[in-house]
Formats: sequence, C-alpha cells, structure tokens
Amino acid sequence: HVQLVESGGGSVQAGGSLRLSCSASGSIYGDACVGWLRQAPGKEREGVAAIDSDGIASYADSVKGRFTVSRDNANNTVNLMMNSLKPEDTATYYCAADLHRACRKIRDGTWYHYWGQGTQVTVS
Repeated sequence: HVQLVESGGGSVQAGGSLRLSCSASGSIYGDACVGWLRQAPGKEREGVAAIDSDGIASYADSVKGRFTVSRDNANNTVNLMMNSLKPEDTATYYCAADLHRACRKIRDGTWYHYWGQGTQVTVS
C-alpha cells in the first residue's frame, strides 16, 4: 500500500513563495509519474505540474515560469517550488502518483492511483 503525504502549505502574500513536498512510503518514485493538482472552492480540480521518472516535467500554462517541480528519488520526495504566487493560486494542493505510466503532460485526476491528503495554500 502506497501512502503519500504532502507538507509545506500555508499562507503567503501575493508575490511570495512556498515549497510543497510530497513524501511516499516505500520506494515508488523510481518508476512513478508524480503530479501536483489543486482544487479551489467551487472549482474543478486541475493539474498544475507533473514529473516522470526520467525527470521530464510538465506544467499547466497558468503556472509556467513560476512553479518548478523536482524529484529526489533517493529520499522518495517530490517538491513543488512555487514563486510569484497570485491570489488565484489559492487552493488545496494534492500530490498524486501513478506507478506504471509516464505522464509526459499534465494529467487530470483520473490518471493517478495514489493520492495524498492535500495541503492548503492561501495567497492574499
């Protein structure tokens, strides 16, 4: 059973930065596509970033140039560095993983089999 745990959410002023981390139980990250998705109140969940086992990353247009996803396979961690945050980035952020398929682009929630519990990001 794979468990994902996000950390690093919080409140920040517009223009500020936050780093989210997603840690996995077990050594899954060597083969997994890991994505970051977010859901704001009243809105559909959307993918914002994804990274494959070879390090190739994909980003939603809304975050390109501001967010950077990276992975540390040795520590089973995937990070999302968020810079130049905007109020519209406010949402609950989730990490998710699929163990058997490369993402190669932003995927929606149906792509992933394992999910973290989410962490709140508030930008004011």
